[in-house]
Amino acid sequence: MEAVTVTVDQACAALGIGRTKLYELVSQPNDGLRAIKCGRRTLITTASIREFVASREAA
Repeated sequence: MEAVTVTVDQACAALGIGRTKLYELVSQPNDGLRAIKCGRRTLITTASIREFVASREAA
């Protein structure tokens, strides 16, 4: 089964960006990266990572 969410570190590695930039993208509502909180952990949805990359490829 494919993961539905990834950790912040995994998302940073997948996108090739740092933690600060990732949190900046999560805080911008129209940028496409969606995060969920599970206790103290922040998880990024893999679907939003794919959508984010696809929207940047078109540009």
